[in-house]
Amino acid sequence: MLSGKRILLIIGGGIAAYKCLDLIRRLRERGAVVTPVMTRAAEEFVTPLSVAALAGEKVYTDLFDLTDEAEMGHIQLSRVADLVLVAPTTADLMAKMAQGMAGDLATTLLLATDTPVMIAPAMNVRMWEHAATQRNLAVLRGDGVAVVGPNDGDMACGEYGPGRMAEPLEIVDAVVGALADGPLMGKRIVVTSGPTHEPIDPVRYIANRSSGAQGTAIAAALRALGAEVVFVTGPAEVSPPDGVEVVPVETAREMRAAVLAALPADAAVFAAAVADWHVVDASASKIKKVAGKMPTLSFDENPDILAEVARMTEGRPSLVVGFAAETDDVIDNATAKRARKGCDWIVANDVSPSTGIMGGSENAVTLISDSGAEAWPRMGKDAVARQLAARIAEALV
Repeated sequence: MLSGKRILLIIGGGIAAYKCLDLIRRLRERGAVVTPVMTRAAEEFVTPLSVAALAGEKVYTDLFDLTDEAEMGHIQLSRVADLVLVAPTTADLMAKMAQGMAGDLATTLLLATDTPVMIAPAMNVRMWEHAATQRNLAVLRGDGVAVVGPNDGDMACGEYGPGRMAEPLEIVDAVVGALADGPLMGKRIVVTSGPTHEPIDPVRYIANRSSGAQGTAIAAALRALGAEVVFVTGPAEVSPPDGVEVVPVETAREMRAAVLAALPADAAVFAAAVADWHVVDASASKIKKVAGKMPTLSFDENPDILAEVARMTEGRPSLVVGFAAETDDVIDNATAKRARKGCDWIVANDVSPSTGIMGGSENAVTLISDSGAEAWPRMGKDAVARQLAARIAEALV
């Protein structure tokens, strides 16, 4: 799977550094050669001896080691790898990377490399959510840096939320996807999936019957072809695929913000079933039932994410794919939607209750493009995803 691939693993300082011992083992199990680099802070959490023992390679720590410069200079060290993996990536490391600083071996290697870079952020939830960290994240993504995680979870500091480093196997899957010899290698694709939930009050919401199965299958199929996938998902019934960057959202407005933050990208696939409206001034308390009285709800339109991205004048993905779930006049309505939204392709399907498609395991779609309407036979959603991923690869290569 990773046979002969060389991974330059930069271990940042943080309690999550202990996970790198298992990460090294998992990468080597799959045939990778792992060359470790440790920051001074990382040495406070794991020892170079334990890292070297698991990697079977020398650990590099010092920028000014003259012996190493004679044998393997830092410029060469940064360029002989197939991938530079930074795990854990602290807020400090992200900031230094975004600013192009080179004050130690790790940051010098990152600035000198012409090899693809992947980071696995790990930090306190407040640090992750801070505007400065999010700005740095946007800069790094714009520079082409791949991101895996972070996950939600308990923190060593006692807090809970996003900032926990992705688990070793998740990182391994992302590495496999990044180094896959597929036609989408080096391409970044945003995929939206699942329903959105628009709150009425803390216990009620407006939603639809989407399970998220088709969007999940598309994200997995694109990753299998080597793409770096950012998976923006509403509260779906199915679990997100491995090896992709998962961005969980609840509402349409949150989904819009996540999609725009994930750009630039080579392609965007909008498979989510986004609610058309949201309740204005949703109640902060549960609305009580009063006999003989119905609550009055005011609605406003949700943002049209597909149209906004499709009509961008700067930073538009080369390929924008929308979905049209229809119950009547499927092809006519989907064709009109494509023209109205300005997207390149529309994947249309009939979600009438009699079809069993909405929430089911199969789909029957028609791909509508400049070439016309191409009907595909009914098949499993995984098969639809593979066929669509192959078409996307043909369009992007």
